[in-house]
Amino acid sequence: METANTGRSPASRYFSPGLAARTTAATVDLEDATVAYWRYEPERAAPDTRTILVIHGFRGDHHGLLRVADLLPDTRIIMPDLPGFGASTAFRTGEHSVAGYGRFIAEFLAALDLGPDTVLLGHSFGSIVAAHFVANHPGAVTPLILVNPIAAPALEGRKGIMTRLAVLYYMLAARLPSGPGHALLRSPLIVRVMSGAMAKTRDRELRRFIHGQHRAYFSAFASRDSLLESFRASVGSHVAEVAGSLALPVLLIAGEKDEIAALPDQRRLAVLLPDAELKVIPGVGHLIHYETPEPAARLIRSFLKDHPA
Repeated sequence: METANTGRSPASRYFSPGLAARTTAATVDLEDATVAYWRYEPERAAPDTRTILVIHGFRGDHHGLLRVADLLPDTRIIMPDLPGFGASTAFRTGEHSVAGYGRFIAEFLAALDLGPDTVLLGHSFGSIVAAHFVANHPGAVTPLILVNPIAAPALEGRKGIMTRLAVLYYMLAARLPSGPGHALLRSPLIVRVMSGAMAKTRDRELRRFIHGQHRAYFSAFASRDSLLESFRASVGSHVAEVAGSLALPVLLIAGEKDEIAALPDQRRLAVLLPDAELKVIPGVGHLIHYETPEPAARLIRSFLKDHPA
């Protein structure tokens, strides 16, 4: 069953005045979760209007990709909060794994009657979920867009030590009593450190906006257990392991200074994909969706023009 209500986007200099008029909020009851999602309708719909289904990253929700959606007014954007995050419930019985989220995408596409001309876009952890879904459901969507894609194993190389420390952090938070566990996960200091490490812009107002977004939405998760499961999924898989099975056009949008999804890994991933374009945005890291939404939106528009429905 699907229910709808009109939503309002945040009043901010970082969003256009017309975004609210394009926005509708809704929920849909799926087999294993109740999912909240947002539609951003095109300003002028046409027979060839594309629909993009957006899969957000770990600990985020639909707000993270809002600046990009705002800059694609000729496209229909559908952005759910993944089960276990934002306003969506956790899976009632299933595990918050890459496979579990793949089943969610399949159910969600069917529930909203989204056909094979649907464009699938994944950011960060969402890139893993989107890529594995496409590998397991060839022909379900086309094309595929991956922003800040996780192109290589997180537990290997120089970043492996930090990843293992993060695993211990989420395990500790899950095992502590409820109060201290939630306090550890939602610590403003830790969220601020994470936000500061990812932000590369020198624009002070934009940095304040980014930190405010993370402060407001980074801790909207259903439970400590679902968060731990999702984190393990985010560091236990990557896009390259299914690259050879992605037999459709793929756009990779990478950040030059991304320390989580490093540029050399993006270049290796592009070689592994049968039909890929790698576009690098200079001066930005893992927050393309916040810091450089304009060039990201331009790249998406150009890519979709080259790959019409």
